[in-house]
Amino acid sequence: MSAASTAKRRAGDALDIVALERGGHASYSACGIPYWVAGDVGDVDDLVARTPAQHAENGIDLRLGHEVTAIDLDRGEVEVADGGSGSGYRIGFDRLMIATGAVPIRPDLPGVDAQGIFGVQTLDDGAQVIETLASRKPRRAVVVGGGYIGVEMAEAMVRRGLEVVVVDQAAEPMTTLDPDMGRLVHASMEQMGIDVRSSTPVEGFDAGPDGWVRSVVAGGAEIATDVVVLGIGVRPNVELADAGGLPVGDAGGLQVDLRMGVKGHPNIWAGGDCVETFNLVSQRWVHVPLGTHANKHGRVAGTNIAGGYATFPGVVGTAMTKVCDLEIARTGLRESDARVAGFEFESVTIESRTRAGYFPQSRPMTVKMLAERGTGRLLGAQIVGREGSAKRIDVCAVALWNRMTVADLMDVDLGYAPPFSPVWDPVLVAARAAVSALQG
Repeated sequence: MSAASTAKRRAGDALDIVALERGGHASYSACGIPYWVAGDVGDVDDLVARTPAQHAENGIDLRLGHEVTAIDLDRGEVEVADGGSGSGYRIGFDRLMIATGAVPIRPDLPGVDAQGIFGVQTLDDGAQVIETLASRKPRRAVVVGGGYIGVEMAEAMVRRGLEVVVVDQAAEPMTTLDPDMGRLVHASMEQMGIDVRSSTPVEGFDAGPDGWVRSVVAGGAEIATDVVVLGIGVRPNVELADAGGLPVGDAGGLQVDLRMGVKGHPNIWAGGDCVETFNLVSQRWVHVPLGTHANKHGRVAGTNIAGGYATFPGVVGTAMTKVCDLEIARTGLRESDARVAGFEFESVTIESRTRAGYFPQSRPMTVKMLAERGTGRLLGAQIVGREGSAKRIDVCAVALWNRMTVADLMDVDLGYAPPFSPVWDPVLVAARAAVSALQG
């Protein structure tokens, strides 16, 4: 809808836009669903950025409950199934925008189809979880997976008063961090009363006589539960495009150019979680499913669809989340990423505070930083800490975007006042430690 709105705003009546959505909602924040479940967001309407009526007022023919089942590139048409009437039809296009997003990974394990096992991807998913919490009043929850959705839903269940077990096959939660930083997340979650079981693959699910899940089998043990949330991750939703003959890359997403055009197909565009994106640090095509990128992809694609010119230059891999009062952030490369990309580097980890140490509510934070040997260029940063920690990652993201060295970063004129930072901001302390490591 970002692409549709941008194109319509630029082209006006010269462009007829039809948007086909198989679900019952459009233009909503999927990232806000865990916070809706937790109770931070009071009403589902608060997550909707623009209603179907508003899109109609802007001249966009948005058809909810209409699923595209095939793309015919030769004829310039798509096949559509109308979920309301049960009928089908074909509609032609001069330009096609594909924004099919990503789909949650659902493991092929015994019992996975039992009732009470939820993915969290759409507003309908969130509504089902909330209805279950209200109607069945569960006491125990198992969250499978320790990534962004996993830790956010673990918090939501804790906030709802449930006993929570997080089961993850990885050595530590949050594999977008290095394992040593993941261990900090693990320890903090345990302190919050969350039972985190790492290096524990799930082997299956067991249901009771009513068909509702009652336990998770993991690591050779049964974990009793009343509800299960799957937070294993997502994969690009490219089956439709792949079947239509469009190119899919090694990272699993549609291959697009800088203008968000599908490679080799001048009238086909794509964006969001279904495409691959160029990582400016590793110089590799990757799949990074984030709403920030999706909205920018849509703006770029919509501009070009309407006859303008815009490009999406790439990403540096910035993301953040939280679990209760613990904030987690990262940008750039992990150590494993840097090795795969062929960099030689130094990594440093420092402990600091969110505010001046003497100021009330000063909280601890840990910053890890990677820098390239020889050039001193910043390669990545990770932050784990309490309130006031995560948004500091944006300083590192800007430094990565501009290919700054850690020596450059160490001298950046950041703001200081005791309520906000020590006299040496933690990011600057980490940069100074990286400079010393490179020199040493």
